[in-house]
Amino acid sequence: MIELTYNYGVDKYDIGTAFGHFGIAVDDVAKTVDLIKAKGGIVTREPGPSKGGKSIIAFIEDPDGYKFELIERGPTPEPLCQVMLRVGDLDRSIAFHEKAFGMELLRRRDNPEFKYTIAMMGYGPEDKSAVLELTYNYGVTEYDKGNAYAQIAIGTDDVYKTAEAVKLFGGKITREPGPLPGISTKITACLDPDGWKTVFVDNIDFLKELE
Repeated sequence: MIELTYNYGVDKYDIGTAFGHFGIAVDDVAKTVDLIKAKGGIVTREPGPSKGGKSIIAFIEDPDGYKFELIERGPTPEPLCQVMLRVGDLDRSIAFHEKAFGMELLRRRDNPEFKYTIAMMGYGPEDKSAVLELTYNYGVTEYDKGNAYAQIAIGTDDVYKTAEAVKLFGGKITREPGPLPGISTKITACLDPDGWKTVFVDNIDFLKELE
């Protein structure tokens, strides 16, 4: 899911250049774009094949400037299928997410014509679960993160062991593992080598919180 947060009195944020987009799988990109246009939405890239690939995609922008990639794909249990973040060292980032977060490298694709490489990281097949798309643009090692995008949240069976793994493989813990005041849900928060924030939430505690 996407968590939208409104801070009282703040009506504008800087998205920066580091955050890429959210990906949404749809049955028919062209029809979805027509529907979005009819409702007054902003289309920043018309439907067509992706750069260097065959997938039919389009890009739209929400009223706050967040970009969403529409990806033409068959039925999937997880339509909110990806989050794209830009990184300065792809090999370093892949290794960190594999070792510290326990993710799997699902695929890696280099596109020299357009001077970028992507790596899809996740906990399950790309067509059935949400994945993290890490993008490296040739020669770019730093980005402006702005102040809008906050974090990804991931479920874990043990926030204490997760925090130890993050520390062991070069992450920075920004919130030590333990319960949140008032609701007792255990979490820990960290930064990866590129400074992206991730919060790990205890699976059982989160289910109790939803109840």
